[in-house]
Amino acid sequence: MDDDGFIDIWLHTLNKDMAESRPFLITCFIAALVGILTIAYTAFQWRRNINLSWMKAIARSKKNPKTRHKVHATPHSWVLEAVSRGKNLSCCVCLKSMAPSQSLGPMNASDNSIYCCSVCGAVAHLNCSSIAHKDCKCVSMIGYEHVLHQWAVRWTETTDQTDETSFCTYCEEPCSGSFLGGSPIWCCFWCQRLVHVDCHNGMSNERGDICDLGPFKRLILSPLHVKELNTSGGFLSSITHGANEIASSVRATIRSQSKKHKNSNEDTGNSDDVRDASTENSSDSYQVANGSHEMEESCNGSLDERFPHGQNGGVDKKSDLKPSISRSGSINSKDETQVLKMKQKYELIDLPPDARPLLVFINKKSGAQRGNSLRQRLNLLLNPVQVFELSSAQGPEVGLYLFRKVPHFRILVCGGDGTVGWVLNAIDKQNFVSPPPVAILPAGTGNDLARVLSWGGGLGSVERQGGLCTLLNHIENAAVTILDRWKVSIVNQQGKQLEPPKFMNNYIGVGCDAKVALDIHNLREENPDKFYNQVHLVSAVAVALLVKYIFVETPFDAEGVLLANIGSYMGGVDLWQNEDENYDNFDPQSMHDKILEVVSISGTWHLGALQVGLSRARRLAQGQTIKIQLFSAFPVQIDGEPWFQQPCTIVISHHGQAFMLRRVSEEPLGHAAAIITDVLENAETSRVINASQKRALLQEMALRLA
Repeated sequence: MDDDGFIDIWLHTLNKDMAESRPFLITCFIAALVGILTIAYTAFQWRRNINLSWMKAIARSKKNPKTRHKVHATPHSWVLEAVSRGKNLSCCVCLKSMAPSQSLGPMNASDNSIYCCSVCGAVAHLNCSSIAHKDCKCVSMIGYEHVLHQWAVRWTETTDQTDETSFCTYCEEPCSGSFLGGSPIWCCFWCQRLVHVDCHNGMSNERGDICDLGPFKRLILSPLHVKELNTSGGFLSSITHGANEIASSVRATIRSQSKKHKNSNEDTGNSDDVRDASTENSSDSYQVANGSHEMEESCNGSLDERFPHGQNGGVDKKSDLKPSISRSGSINSKDETQVLKMKQKYELIDLPPDARPLLVFINKKSGAQRGNSLRQRLNLLLNPVQVFELSSAQGPEVGLYLFRKVPHFRILVCGGDGTVGWVLNAIDKQNFVSPPPVAILPAGTGNDLARVLSWGGGLGSVERQGGLCTLLNHIENAAVTILDRWKVSIVNQQGKQLEPPKFMNNYIGVGCDAKVALDIHNLREENPDKFYNQVHLVSAVAVALLVKYIFVETPFDAEGVLLANIGSYMGGVDLWQNEDENYDNFDPQSMHDKILEVVSISGTWHLGALQVGLSRARRLAQGQTIKIQLFSAFPVQIDGEPWFQQPCTIVISHHGQAFMLRRVSEEPLGHAAAIITDVLENAETSRVINASQKRALLQEMALRLA
């Protein structure tokens, strides 16, 4: 009992002491936590100052004649950007942070903007840009025997780096930004290899400065074969050009007003997400960013009329349909070629027979609206001369003209289905004996064509697969396949064509699905920031269907009719469903059998059920030539580009076939197709076969391996 009493007294005393010392313990804990945070912050600042001192050392070393680069000095391509774009970066001149100062007074206009190089990603304050080192990527090395390494500071963090190039190319030690990690890093603009600054002299003495262009050397347009043209025309030329621009703008305004007045009782439909791109948004930045691809209007305004069509081949009524047609009709192809020739800033000469450069088209107005970021990343990985930005003032024809003498090249379209159609239309106009195959970087809204070609459903899928480096590797090893293209003619009851034909690659819809697409298109035009990623699309149809000269009866509850060329609709829905065994009277769907599949939709609720896999479309027919007669006004959409159509007859017929590239990283037969494609191109280069024979063999291969 005495022991128990002693224990109780001891516990009571202990609890009393702990209650009195609790504030002291809490104070000690807080003081220790503050101390740890202070030490961590001090270490972070120390590391930052050390890295900044290394950057200053690198900047000073560039002034040393012994370490000066052997390539031509190339100025940066400055583009004005919001200051928020560079908040985590440092000025490449003064090395100070680009984050806006936290001043209490009003901010100056210069504090809201910075300059960003569209090629290498360097940033600079507005007052620093004029004295920046001319150490940007040199796109032309005419006169050099070999491509030389162009070592530079990597001003921006990039995810487009292969695992093999994350180590120093000389000492093979990791090139990381670890704490007190030693020597700073240089990166070659061409081969993407890294080297410690301390290792550079040793590597240069042992291996020289010759660059092999790295893992993508077949896709990169070598600067040894890019000749810069002298296009300076003097002061008088500048004045004339400015006057011509003003005159062209006035003419465009007058035509637009007259068109609006003439067609005030008509609906201006069939708009295009590329053709509606605002010139103010694209012309400024692009003119500074890539002078070689500038595309202003020509003296007589003919160049603006050179591209009156949208991505699906249709005419954008917002781009002045009738004046454009009459104007372009008076200009022959020779004049158009001359206009394109005058606008070229570079020329490709003496390319080796085994060259397979990649021609890139970027539509920054597509659904994801990340064109600026993609262009800069591709400029780093490739030659900026081979990267073109599409806009209302510049179409794909400019890039195709630059590559007109390249025997074998591939095309990458960064955009949606409409952008792909725009590029395919331009390829058709060039009359290639063997057209270049087209790969897709899905950056649009639906990306249905990219899905069926295994390129993914959006930019997110590309990033998850490894980013642009992995994409370029897949393009180099892709297989060639065939895509049917269809001509859509709109005629009246007498058979007279009401407007120029449009072209379809994916599908055409009449009724409820086109109405939904039209509503979403209008919302996207009003609020483009809300449509960064692909959108899931969620009235009885008074139409008559004529397939193979036989009238096809539409179901009584049908509110929409769809004609599909590919097995993906509305962001991945398979309308025809080849694996369905309940339809014995129909053939499986194929995108290169020259046959369209016709299905019906029962309403918007049916569209939603299709999207989540709870229903299926009703098969109606298959055919090569299909006529749809509209007895009243209805929404119509081609490849996701909608408009409101008055009563007419829509005639869909086979137009031709285009070469496309299919990603084959997970297809055994695809690897064989990629090898066969390369063999056929080498055979044409060696003159064993001609271009027509190669095209026929590629078509046969695509059909057999499909």
